[in-house]
Amino acid sequence: MLIDDFSDKNLTSKLGTQWYGASDKVMGGISDVSVSYGKYDDRHCLFLTGKVCLENNGGFVQAALNLAKSGDTIDASAYVGVRLVVRGNSEKYSVHLRTLDNDRPWQSYRASFTAFPRWKTITLPFENFPPYRIEVPLDTTKLKRIGLVAIGRAFDADLALAEISFY
Repeated sequence: MLIDDFSDKNLTSKLGTQWYGASDKVMGGISDVSVSYGKYDDRHCLFLTGKVCLENNGGFVQAALNLAKSGDTIDASAYVGVRLVVRGNSEKYSVHLRTLDNDRPWQSYRASFTAFPRWKTITLPFENFPPYRIEVPLDTTKLKRIGLVAIGRAFDADLALAEISFY
């Protein structure tokens, strides 16, 4: 199931929802985020760039997408996981999933990957998304949001995403 191939310059996904940037500034941090459309190697891309800073209890920048309109959810139980086509600056990033069970902003289900300077297809099985700060296991029948996140240490985020899907 294709989530996005970034063919829309306004960053409207194939699901009809809008990509947006978020950072730790919502909780007093000072990290800067930019989420933009562009091309790299003739591929349409979402670019997640920014400076992740740890000051003021901060430490993240994110490109996020609600998977359904009006706060609804989607059922991805027919799929095995998340597939990404990415390139980056050899740093570690995460995919965060949220469901209706996540009622606190810090709760999610997380899987990590490294984005190298050459394009690579990354597959992240749902079984590799452990709960973070929540006891409830991931329920793929009620997925609400997906995010690509640079988190946890001070560094410059530079990630290009050419495709994202459930596989």
